[in-house]
Amino acid sequence: MYVTVNGVRLFYEKSGSGRPLVMSHCNSMTHKIFKSAVKVLEKHFTVYCPDTRDHGKSDRVRNLHYEDMAQDMFEFITQLGLEKPVFYGFSDGGITGILLASAHPGLLSALIVSGASLNPGSTKDLPMKFFKFWSHIDRSDKMRIMMREPDITDEILGAISVPTYVTAGEKDVIKLSHTKHIAETVPGAQLKIFPKAGHSGYIMNSTKIADYILSVIPE
Repeated sequence: MYVTVNGVRLFYEKSGSGRPLVMSHCNSMTHKIFKSAVKVLEKHFTVYCPDTRDHGKSDRVRNLHYEDMAQDMFEFITQLGLEKPVFYGFSDGGITGILLASAHPGLLSALIVSGASLNPGSTKDLPMKFFKFWSHIDRSDKMRIMMREPDITDEILGAISVPTYVTAGEKDVIKLSHTKHIAETVPGAQLKIFPKAGHSGYIMNSTKIADYILSVIPE
């Protein structure tokens, strides 16, 4: 299915029944990374999995910015008439969720973010010179956005008013101190660290994130 939001046509899949749950994927991947999780979650929620702009079957764009992605998701939710959906975002999807919840209080019923960064310095083991090198070779906006954005401030985090759940893997590429800062700065947020997991091991080809969502979000 397709919907046009913010001047961009987004592809999405919808399955299940129950309260709405929107799932937003990471950089350079598609909604398909949630396949294992959706099989569990669709038994309890109506699950919406869009491909973000410039990804999957959605429209290509010239420039990628997280603020635009957040606006895409705002219009996605409002155009489809989703009432107080739960929003789950992984990595770039988590950044999108933070910006969305901060800018639009009252839109969501809950926010769950996994492996979200505060700024380009949030990643460990991947120094800025790596991103600068590949941004010149690849010239992909998917690479450039990671080098230049986001800029998640305490003001943005402090403006989030919905129940928020912050997760990461114990061996995540995102610095644990940054993940903890998100959880400590968003009012009332809860933190979950998945033992022995990396950035995506508990999300892709796994039902662990689905089980966690079910444990914290009532149907």
